[in-house]
Amino acid sequence: MTFSTDTPWFDMALLSAFMVVGHIVFGHFEEQTPRWRKLLKFAFILLCSALILATLGRPVFYSVLAVCLLLVIIVHAWWLPKNGINGWTGEPKDKYYRLRGWPYPPDGRPSPNRDQNAGNPAA
Repeated sequence: MTFSTDTPWFDMALLSAFMVVGHIVFGHFEEQTPRWRKLLKFAFILLCSALILATLGRPVFYSVLAVCLLLVIIVHAWWLPKNGINGWTGEPKDKYYRLRGWPYPPDGRPSPNRDQNAGNPAA
C-alpha cells in the first residue's frame, strides 16, 4: 500500500491539522467558550467538509477552505484592529470580552481601574 494524497482521508486530515494549529495559535480568543461548543464546532465543520467532498468534490472543498481562511484573515488582520483589538493577542482583554458579550474579568470580580495607579511606580 502506498501513500496517496488523492483521497478524502488526506483532505480531512489536512483540515483537522489546520484546525488544531488554529486552535493552538488562536485558542485564547475562545477562552470563555464552553468545551462542548468547541467540540460541536469541530464536528460540524468536519461533517460539512465531508459532505462537500462527497457531493461537490475536491476543487469545491479547497475553494470553501480558502474562503474560510480568507475570512479568518480578514477578521484578525482588519476587523479586530478596526475595533481596537490586537488581532494576534486579543488585547486589550476587556475590550475583546465586551465585543464577545462575555463578562470581564472572567471570574466576575470588578475590573481594576488602570488610572487608579497611574504615576505610582510602587503599584
